[in-house]
Amino acid sequence: MSTEWKPLLQGDLAEQARQAVQEIASALPASSPTGEGPSSSLAGGLTGEALFYTYLALDNGDEAAAERAAQLVERAAETLAVQPLPPNLYTGFAGVAWAMEHLRGRLFEEDGDEDDPVQEIDEALAIPLQRSPWPGDYDLITGLVGIAVYALERLPRPAAVSLLSLIVDRLSERADISEEGAAWFTRPEELPEWQREFHPRGSYNLGVAHGLPAVVAVLAGAVAAGLEKARPLLHDSTRFLLARRMDPQSSGGSCFSTSYAPWEASTGSRLAWCYGDPGVAAALLAAARAAGEPEWENAAVEIALSAAERPEPSSGIRDAGLCHGAAGLGHLFNRMYHTTGEKKFAGAARFWFERTLAFKEAGQGIGGFRTWGVIGGPNDLGWRDDAGFLEGTAGVGLALLGALSNVEPAWDRVLAISVRTVDR
Repeated sequence: MSTEWKPLLQGDLAEQARQAVQEIASALPASSPTGEGPSSSLAGGLTGEALFYTYLALDNGDEAAAERAAQLVERAAETLAVQPLPPNLYTGFAGVAWAMEHLRGRLFEEDGDEDDPVQEIDEALAIPLQRSPWPGDYDLITGLVGIAVYALERLPRPAAVSLLSLIVDRLSERADISEEGAAWFTRPEELPEWQREFHPRGSYNLGVAHGLPAVVAVLAGAVAAGLEKARPLLHDSTRFLLARRMDPQSSGGSCFSTSYAPWEASTGSRLAWCYGDPGVAAALLAAARAAGEPEWENAAVEIALSAAERPEPSSGIRDAGLCHGAAGLGHLFNRMYHTTGEKKFAGAARFWFERTLAFKEAGQGIGGFRTWGVIGGPNDLGWRDDAGFLEGTAGVGLALLGALSNVEPAWDRVLAISVRTVDR
């Protein structure tokens, strides 16, 4: 069952959320860099802010918001010409191009393929993807999976199908195949130093941001696009993922750890998109719908219901952001509610949006929101002002808009919790 997208929040909570969105819209321009070298990235730069203003304009017809979004996209595109970026989704040029494509028909009018502003990106990505084996990361944030999200957004263009085909080939080459299924191992030298302390021999990452759940989601999108060669890898990787499922009664409330290695004891995880049960469940649910796999959907719903019932003190939530904060959880449960119609997800979403608004402090941060995270070295944590999409205020605003609007928040395809499919 799917429900038509409709506002989740009502009454006083909706009024508070609407006020917060307006304050964010007013605060973001003052926070945007005006000097040399503004970041054009999706994760923390101009592109992520453009997404916020686009969906604000779609929600209320605000021409000023639409103009602001167009200006930000134009600045991001101009910055690409002078600021070399890697070919990844969250901090690279693929993310800027994804947004330009996503905003066609939303912010910009469809103009056919005669004047395709990102066609050159397709060609630029195809070249390194032909290299075998793939030398870079495989994940959503910086690797192959993120490029696949870009390619899915470009469907049904033949160039996009070709990119997806190359990505499936590169993922297939890199996969570890066993009796338990298929997975992608992260070697010790590929881990950040602080993670090597916990996984000195490497591990299989089980988070959406850097691991297996997002692989499952994009492989399902490839299958839905007609790439049947992706189906065996999809089924094998999903089987491996579900084999990692733990009993929450004996693991501190978690169904999934942040990672897996046969020689390590599995531990629980916080509640978040980047790592933890809500992100895994949402990505698995998106894959189930794209690939038409009801058993996977049943598993996703069970995992998500367990996460929805988990007490807040064990959640690990410290701030409001999308990546690992309250707004991210609110949006995950909102997406799963609209996908399944399960009212417990609606209740969980409202709870976490209440917590999101509780983090708002007048006169602090950007629009009242601050971000808890790294401010120096890996172990140097504290509060900072962050305007960005992934961890900052723009992402909080997008999540709140998704709970207030009749407009489906399709921007969450970049989170791998919804998958674009096209008629074949």
